[in-house]
Amino acid sequence: MTVASQRLNFKKILLFVLLLFGAIVVLLPLAIVFFYSLIPPATFATANFTSSSLTLENYRQAWERGNFILAFANSTLVALAVTAFQIVTSSLAGYALARLQFQGKQAILLLVLATLVIPFQLLVIPIFLVLKLGHLINTYWALILPTAANGFGIFLMRQFFSTIPIELEEAAALDGANRLQILWKVMLPLARPALTTLFLFTFIGEWNDLFKPLIFTTRPELQTVQLALAEFQEQFTSSWSLLMAAIIIATVPVIVLFLLGQRQFIQGIGSTGIKN
Repeated sequence: MTVASQRLNFKKILLFVLLLFGAIVVLLPLAIVFFYSLIPPATFATANFTSSSLTLENYRQAWERGNFILAFANSTLVALAVTAFQIVTSSLAGYALARLQFQGKQAILLLVLATLVIPFQLLVIPIFLVLKLGHLINTYWALILPTAANGFGIFLMRQFFSTIPIELEEAAALDGANRLQILWKVMLPLARPALTTLFLFTFIGEWNDLFKPLIFTTRPELQTVQLALAEFQEQFTSSWSLLMAAIIIATVPVIVLFLLGQRQFIQGIGSTGIKN
């Protein structure tokens, strides 16, 4: 074995050890939460538990007491609606910024990028006033419309569309396709990794959002998962087992969704680098 191959093997082993350590650091807190969610509340207080005492009863109680059925339905509806709006708006705006030539294009792109550094909390008062003027407070639209378009999604789609060879569009145009047909039949099928990335970012962000439901809604029937989890924490502060179970219940859909789309997600991130 040569010196070069030995160095290469050492680098691979070192990289593996570092990645393994990083995975342990990230997953260990979740593993601890899951383990303690299986411990009966009475046993948890005395710290006298064994593997035979672990139970799933905490999940049933947390699900029923936290009214997570309604919260899951609301969060799913809001997250899917916002994701659909962002996919449409980001695809249209991203394609225009990537392919169309018009005056002020660079200024608009800079404006889109500028929105990425503005916290949503700074805009909450004008957004609240607009929603109130439209009689949308305490409705699903108050949770959907404020984030129906997003600068990150527009920039992400613009970057991905810029990597697609323009010859494909020229060939479609020669066959008589217009701009919308080219976008729908040529560009979007090729942009599946970017669309998956945008879907995951948007859905997970909306699922984990507590700020909008807390500010724009007061009706219990509009309660989302994060709002239900916050109220559950206030009610069961002393019952750590139930609280851990509720956290796992609120987290599992996001983990499953990411695992299903991780391959497309990684491909989408890797193919949307900086491109002029």
